Amino acid sequence: MDLMTIHQTITFPAKPGDIYDAFVNARKHSLFTGAKATGEGKVGAGFTAWDGYITGRYLELVRPRRIVQEWQTSEWPKGYPPSRVEFTFEETDGYTKVTMVHSEVPSSQAKAYEQGWFDHYWTPLQEYFSTNTR
Repeated sequence: MDLMTIHQTITFPAKPGDIYDAFVNARKHSLFTGAKATGEGKVGAGFTAWDGYITGRYLELVRPRRIVQEWQTSEWPKGYPPSRVEFTFEETDGYTKVTMVHSEVPSSQAKAYEQGWFDHYWTPLQEYFSTNTR
């Protein structure tokens, strides 16, 4: 299997706990993405995002510092195991630096997901925290 890793770092005008909650709280996740999300923020619990396009399971949750999840999409190639997404949150001067490492991504899809993180997560999350009170 040909797999790749995507590394991205983005800074947001929010506290680490607020960003953490936006990822693990289905209602907040739905608000910032504009698409239905389901699930409960507990280790071992499953979740969906983007109207079921993304499915996964929480492997590790350390509020407000770290989220590790299993992750795949409805377009995932047959025979490939789920990928792994790790988010870390570091507060600096009232902002939060989010580091995302998305590993074990099928190479055939890595370029699309690399852009997809910006289009479907980082840009909407920037807008959410720029216009909403926390």
